[in-house]
Amino acid sequence: MPSTTSARSGKQFSKMVLYGFSTLALYFTLYLFEDEILDFTSRGVWYFILPVLAAFLFSFAHGNFTALFWDILGVKAKK
Repeated sequence: MPSTTSARSGKQFSKMVLYGFSTLALYFTLYLFEDEILDFTSRGVWYFILPVLAAFLFSFAHGNFTALFWDILGVKAKK
């Protein structure tokens, strides 16, 4: 039976990979559909909300990836 620490580390690694691929997919999608996104968001009215939501989504995915990455490496902040 695997120890609790190694099982937790495996789950963290899986989550890190998931968030890493999510971040990569978001950046790839942004790069691939740049012109369409710019056209859509330049319509005015409430269309400006798309970049704001995208920024929150990028921040969530990238932030979780980075936090898990440093946790797996064992780097902790000084207290």
